Amino acid sequence: MVGRREISPLEVTEHFLSRIEALEPVLHAFRTFDPEGARGQARRATDAVAKGDALGPLHGIPISIKEHINVAGLPNWTITAQGGTGVAAADAILVERLRRAGAIIVGTTIMPGVGTDPTMPDLADHPRNPWDTTRIPGTSTAGGAASVAAGMTPLTIGSDGAGSVRLPAAMSGIIGFHTSEGRVPAVDYEAPVVTQGGSTGPLARNVRDAAIVMQAIAGPDGRDPFVIRTAAPDYLTGLDDGVSGLRLAWTDDFGFAAEHAVEETPDVVTAIRDAASRFVELGAKVEAADESWEDYWPAFTAMTSAYGPPLTVVAFAASHTSDSLQAGQELYGRNWDRFERVFERHDLLLSPTLQFTAPTVAEWDVFCKRSDHRRSNFMATYGAYTHLFNIYGYPAVSVPCGFLHGRPIGMQIVGRPHQEALILRAASAFLGGLSVEPPPAFA
Repeated sequence: MVGRREISPLEVTEHFLSRIEALEPVLHAFRTFDPEGARGQARRATDAVAKGDALGPLHGIPISIKEHINVAGLPNWTITAQGGTGVAAADAILVERLRRAGAIIVGTTIMPGVGTDPTMPDLADHPRNPWDTTRIPGTSTAGGAASVAAGMTPLTIGSDGAGSVRLPAAMSGIIGFHTSEGRVPAVDYEAPVVTQGGSTGPLARNVRDAAIVMQAIAGPDGRDPFVIRTAAPDYLTGLDDGVSGLRLAWTDDFGFAAEHAVEETPDVVTAIRDAASRFVELGAKVEAADESWEDYWPAFTAMTSAYGPPLTVVAFAASHTSDSLQAGQELYGRNWDRFERVFERHDLLLSPTLQFTAPTVAEWDVFCKRSDHRRSNFMATYGAYTHLFNIYGYPAVSVPCGFLHGRPIGMQIVGRPHQEALILRAASAFLGGLSVEPPPAFA
């Protein structure tokens, strides 16, 4: 519509700015809202249309960015935490690429829990779920998920180190994409952080929109030594090819997640398993995965302290014997072999994204502060279905697949590394190529 001059980038931007202004007091999605900066970008984008300039695939489309990702001139939590000024001096690589594609950056979204710690100093300021504002939209990329679900922005960028894109997407009834590690370049000179299996990717209400974002931000950059060096796949060609003839595996709990279940888990799993049968109607074959990862959690806890208090490499090594580390490595290897066997026989793997629906703010407070709480135990419950794909390096997407007790639930579609295009193709088929509708109260 922008390219056909049916609507201007400034008009599009003003629409979303007005929604942010109206809904932010209720949803607490944004850390930094930059309406004047967005208007300046939108005016320049409108002038480009008038002059007949070549337009990028996201020209005039407002987008928000998770607060720890650098947006030049805007506050960045990570820099502040490491003793800096708190204001980013330059854009992150992906933000550079979004701007080149024509996107309008409207601000940064709240990252409660600083990504991996579920607690917040004041839960009253936690982002709220548009489907029920007494509930949370997840943690970490929570503000971004709330902004997209409520239509404050059509797109947002989040990061996923253990499920931080997929889990808020599932709770909020939208699409959240964890890419192959290194697919989207990331380098931060002001506050460098290295994570295993982390990714940066879009949250959206339409799979095609997510694919367009990936087309814009994916691909190698010489500034990132850990980036995938080969060209990114074409995320749009073949997106509508469907799933007929594909073989899909399903797992209820990977053989271990049920040990960390909560009261509503059986109902959640049943509802998502039933939703997965839509793939059969679309011509795919869905069958139970004939592998079990029951010793994944011992392998995880033996190999990493990533969800406990920060430890140096030396301190971590001193706290684990060589025997325990060797045992963890062997378990890790066996579980990786199991995934590889599944993908030798199947094109994709399906599971729930999350084993419970969005809790109330009060329930979340109790969950995070209970006496037996440790971040490892927290991840065993909250991220039971997601963090293993960060650890083992498999890309995955969460797609909305219905409701339980009026709250969204999400299904996870997992593929082999570098098969993001196939994952998005399956997600698009499942959703019929349609956009996810916002909650009635925010339509």
